[in-house]
Amino acid sequence: MAHGDVKHDYHLVNPSPWPFVASVGALLAAIGGVVLMRGLTTEEGDFFFSKGQWPLFTLGMLILVVTCIGWWGDVIKESRQGDHTPVVDIGLRYGMILFIASEVMFFVAWFWMFFELAIFHEHRAAWVVPTWDEATTQAWANWPPPHVEAFDPFHLPLMNTLILLLSGTTVTWAHHALQQGDRKGARMGLLLTVLLGCLFTYVQFGVEYPEAGFYFGNQGDVTDANIYGASFFMATGFHGFHVIIGTIFLAVCLLRLLAGHFTPQKHFGLEAAAWYWHFVDVVWLFLFTFVYVMPYLTMQSH
Repeated sequence: MAHGDVKHDYHLVNPSPWPFVASVGALLAAIGGVVLMRGLTTEEGDFFFSKGQWPLFTLGMLILVVTCIGWWGDVIKESRQGDHTPVVDIGLRYGMILFIASEVMFFVAWFWMFFELAIFHEHRAAWVVPTWDEATTQAWANWPPPHVEAFDPFHLPLMNTLILLLSGTTVTWAHHALQQGDRKGARMGLLLTVLLGCLFTYVQFGVEYPEAGFYFGNQGDVTDANIYGASFFMATGFHGFHVIIGTIFLAVCLLRLLAGHFTPQKHFGLEAAAWYWHFVDVVWLFLFTFVYVMPYLTMQSH
């Protein structure tokens, strides 16, 4: 049917190897991740299945990267060939909206954990657990836990907030410039957005994280500070990962713009990237408020 006469506005894609290749890559990456963290054997010298070995996970991730390049490259070719009719374009928009909605729920899980720990920590301290000593009880009774030195939100986190908000304005400038046929303005706006995204990543992972002073107690008790550190790094780290993805997304759009792929009438790739980037901005504002500012103010009040 994909090669027959087209009598409708929908696009029936040609047979593609990418779904199968992606499944193989995801399977190898998942198994490799488990092996990397836990290991499946105690034998020394096992190249693939000893704890701490990277090859299987790396292979899976490389397959996924190749799949993304090949699969999305095919989608771009289909768009250039005129297969993305108005009906298909609407479907792409709905798909992007649902994808962002799923990402919102992903971050809701991390915020839920952070809020639950911040609001109900006193209830945990009231639990009667035979193995808990006084120090452990006190660790659960306070948020942040004792000895945790929270980041000053009005230093590096505030700087990153300004960087990300500025990048939101530049990507909007690029989008509006393209709509008006100003390709030079669109190129400049996209270039600045990509550079600001790289700067945010550097400040967070290269400058801020190495300065984390979370104290885990003399015995490294998991109930002392690990729960705060784990929730902090999982929430902010996943956001940073999304910033990297968004930066790559925008960089590809910049290359496509330079190649002449986008027109004022047809540029959903750039529009979808802008939607994703604004989502990243909004999530960061919540992180800045509830993960950086609130624990810091709570710590200062004690």
